[in-house]
Amino acid sequence: MEHAPSWLTNSFIYLAAAVVAVPIAKKLGLGAIIGYLAAGIGIGPWGLGLVTNVQDILHFAEFGVVLMLFLVGLELEPKRLWNLRRPIFGWGSAQVLGCAVILMAVAVAFGVKWQIALVAGLGLALSSTAIALQAIGERNLMPTSSGQAGFSILLFQDVAAIPILALLPLLGAMSGGDAVEHGNRALEALKIVSVIGGIILGGRILLRPVLKWIANSGTPEIFTAASLLLVVGIAALMQFVGLSMALGAFLAGVLLAESEYRRELETDIEPFKGLLLGLFFIAVGMSIDFGVLLKSPGLIAAILFGFLGLKLVVIYGLAKLMKLPYQERPVFTVLLAQGGEFAFVVFQAAAGANVFSAETSSLLIGAVALSMLLSPLLLIFVDKVLLPSYAKHKGPQLEEISEQQEKPIIIAGFGRYGQIVGRMLSAQGMSATVLDHDADLVETIRAFGFKVFYGDATRLDLLRTAGAATARILVVAVDDIEQSLKIVDIAKEHFPQLEIVARARDVTHWNNLRDRGVMKVERELFESSLRSARSVLELLGQPPHEARQSAMRFRQHNIELFERMYPHRKDRSKLIAVAVQGRLQLEEQMAQEREQLAQRRPASWDKEAGAGAREGPVP
Repeated sequence: MEHAPSWLTNSFIYLAAAVVAVPIAKKLGLGAIIGYLAAGIGIGPWGLGLVTNVQDILHFAEFGVVLMLFLVGLELEPKRLWNLRRPIFGWGSAQVLGCAVILMAVAVAFGVKWQIALVAGLGLALSSTAIALQAIGERNLMPTSSGQAGFSILLFQDVAAIPILALLPLLGAMSGGDAVEHGNRALEALKIVSVIGGIILGGRILLRPVLKWIANSGTPEIFTAASLLLVVGIAALMQFVGLSMALGAFLAGVLLAESEYRRELETDIEPFKGLLLGLFFIAVGMSIDFGVLLKSPGLIAAILFGFLGLKLVVIYGLAKLMKLPYQERPVFTVLLAQGGEFAFVVFQAAAGANVFSAETSSLLIGAVALSMLLSPLLLIFVDKVLLPSYAKHKGPQLEEISEQQEKPIIIAGFGRYGQIVGRMLSAQGMSATVLDHDADLVETIRAFGFKVFYGDATRLDLLRTAGAATARILVVAVDDIEQSLKIVDIAKEHFPQLEIVARARDVTHWNNLRDRGVMKVERELFESSLRSARSVLELLGQPPHEARQSAMRFRQHNIELFERMYPHRKDRSKLIAVAVQGRLQLEEQMAQEREQLAQRRPASWDKEAGAGAREGPVP
């Protein structure tokens, strides 16, 4: 490839490194991020030396973070973002300032000048938006309280990076650098306000008409180009005034969150985001200066484990203050503990402003890069070691049910299924003793005024205390299949007078419950699925009463089919034969009924029904 252009050679190297390293890392259970970082180290200056222009690649790859923040913004409507203002500025400022103050204090105690300690503390307090949001997305944590809190803090960090950079020239002047004139500062502030205001106003007034005009051209590739142009243009504007490109892209995404083009924008940009994020992690791996690390390994280790340890303590304490669910705290803590990509910018700018030397900047950047390398490994440790341990302890220690209960109904499990049962009984004036072994859920449900006892219904002593010896009915609504069967076994053995009403997760669970003599078994999704099928039939033009009758006939047939299949549950071939025969019988029966109905209907109704199938339900 001697005569090949550099962009072609480098593209081949990056893609080849990623294709080799990432699947291996995933196979070993290390995650994709570790694979990208390892690929970067392998092809970088301290590996095979295939790529040397690391900083140029890093600046280009940062655009992957920009695209990611744009897509995150598309998921947040302005109203929802406004609702997050308190966690963003409340918990976000608490995390950044808390970590920065602790890190600065420790550095000063070791004899570091306060200016250096302040910048180091502020830079190391920032977290990696790329790693954290990638992990939040992979684990589907965004809807959870810890995911929302983590996202709010990361968003504040992007905002906080602006005043941190603005502070550097002043600290540089105190350290002997050139002072910045007040007039220049005022001009910079005016530029910043103007650009942000222009993005907000332009997003409200201009973006939708422009996107509509482009979409009407009927050229998909031009709409994709326009999507990229939008993000690139806003990123360039933010870079021009010295602000975070990612913050600008996020603002643009929020402004388009209510747009009719939201999904199309997501679809067009998602592939570019994934590739550029991968390139970003490769560039981080290449940027680790092993020369500095080998020169001062002890100092690097002290900085790395020192700031990671301090941040872990501060952030875990913050998670407790925020009252995050017990089992979500370890992941939340690790996600925010590592250094962030913006620390590279802060430390490089600090060296340029003469706040500290280039060697100090390299040390801090090396520590941050290593922390980003360690972060996925720490998440694996949390998954494999900490979370199973947390699951055993079941979070906050609540007092188990201790007072003897005498109500006629016991509900074991008060999640999404048990709550419906309990609320309906309560509406009928019937009271029940409710048990649940999830401490976080019990606390939440109690906040809504429900009387729920903390306790594990698989324990015989707690069932006795709950009144199982005198109760008439036991509702088994727990989510876990093994626990459900264990509760039924205990009840059948020790409390034979109890009538059991049970929730079945699937056919196997249903059969196991029937094996134990439980006759009142309901499959958790069966009735809601039938109602959805009725809605589909009505939308296709079938009159509501006929759709209801079809659903009821299907329900009855399905129940009868289950009874016919039950004796053959251990003979797979016979079971399948009965199921297929039953399905064919139902289809034949339904076809005959449709034919009879068609003969009784007037011709005019058929035309209307046909129109309804095309246009919607018949009034």
